[in-house]
Amino acid sequence: MRTLYYYPLCAFSRTALLSLAEKKLDFATEITKFWDKTSPLLELNSFGRLPVLIDLNGSIVSGVYATIEYLEDAYDHVKLLGPDLSERAEARRIFQWMNEDFAADVTAPLVLEKDIKRYFPKSSPSSIVIKQIKDALCIYLKQLEQFAAQRNWLAGNTLSIADLTAAAHISVIDYLGGVSWAHFPVAKEWYTRVKSRPSFKRILSDRVLNIQPASHYANLDF
Repeated sequence: MRTLYYYPLCAFSRTALLSLAEKKLDFATEITKFWDKTSPLLELNSFGRLPVLIDLNGSIVSGVYATIEYLEDAYDHVKLLGPDLSERAEARRIFQWMNEDFAADVTAPLVLEKDIKRYFPKSSPSSIVIKQIKDALCIYLKQLEQFAAQRNWLAGNTLSIADLTAAAHISVIDYLGGVSWAHFPVAKEWYTRVKSRPSFKRILSDRVLNIQPASHYANLDF
């Protein structure tokens, strides 16, 4: 069985999961705590980064960039990088922006504060850091609203990896109750469309031990 090693609140993992589901590929999942130095993840990827995909042919692909490119090359019956050069370039641009800038300023620090620190007794969430994250999130959501207002999907006329990776990151923030949707109606409408796709069902059913999602998290009409 094709296997994806992932962590439920890892946005990179969610991007890979959504891509596999959009391509209608069967796969199993293995949850791994990527910060745990005893994790078997290190045997698959010495950098300790998620996701890690083990394909049917035994190929081991690690990291969100390599995984998405691998899936596009190996399973091109459903294309997630766009139909033409301009949309493919824009999809890659937004993909990089979300996985580097947004991840560094919003997703990664929020997951650290609200989830990972629970596993380290001497650590506790910082209200100052959480406030900084929320301020940064507002800036990014305004930019996402511009994309969503100008185009059918974020990178152009078709759903692409730009939408999947943006929705993966937003879904993590939404799980933790970090999005004030009333202030971002255009982003909400776009996210609702992505969230309503069959590929999103698995993500919406995922739960993290001892952290319940926001009350509206799994609702398609919220």
